Amino acid sequence: MLKNFLIPAIDLKEGKVVRLFKGQFENIKVYPKSPEDMVRFFEDLGFKRLHVVDLEGSLEGMPVNLESIKAIRRVFSGTIQVGGGIRSLKSCQILWEEGVDFFVVGTLAIKEPQSFEKIIEVYPQRVILAVDAKGGKVAIGGWKEESSVEPQELALKYHQKPIWGYLYTNIEKDGTLEGVDVKPYKVFKEYVKKPVLASGGVASLEDLHKLMGIVEGVVVGKAIYEGKIDLKSLL
Repeated sequence: MLKNFLIPAIDLKEGKVVRLFKGQFENIKVYPKSPEDMVRFFEDLGFKRLHVVDLEGSLEGMPVNLESIKAIRRVFSGTIQVGGGIRSLKSCQILWEEGVDFFVVGTLAIKEPQSFEKIIEVYPQRVILAVDAKGGKVAIGGWKEESSVEPQELALKYHQKPIWGYLYTNIEKDGTLEGVDVKPYKVFKEYVKKPVLASGGVASLEDLHKLMGIVEGVVVGKAIYEGKIDLKSLL
């Protein structure tokens, strides 16, 4: 059950697997395994879904790590969701042609709502709205910019549109291994009926248990790479 609940994350920078601390690009750790090797590991363990972030893409506003995303698609047989710099229909088309199943989009939903709605229209049920929360507001532009929009406000704006659901990231916990804060997800779920994936702060299997019954899945990165969660124990 937990294995299907946990979604391994691969953050890409310059074709390498990395993790940031609270989304800070100056606070980065590079891991020795290649994206393909990490994906083979997840594939062999039987995971059915992967979360991939193009970190440079989030700053550039367009996919940058396409070669790595292609390599991941070749290796992984399950569902792949990609985020980071998807700010146009063209970016979605490029990723779709490479076999990406879901697009995680946040900045566009605030800055260019009409463009975001066009993507939803062309790819119904294939868009996950990224709600990246910091200090009670939604951060955009690779988390470098703070909007004046509250998480639930953003969610409600599109809840009747054919999006798949939401990825709610608690930025202040992301990459910290401090453990999850359940409260923001509980509050957010009061406003939405579509699926919610949680992200930020997971440090143990206990954190996954805390979130079960609140959200539909949890994206986990650093806790896997730092050995805080033994994925083989989930088999």
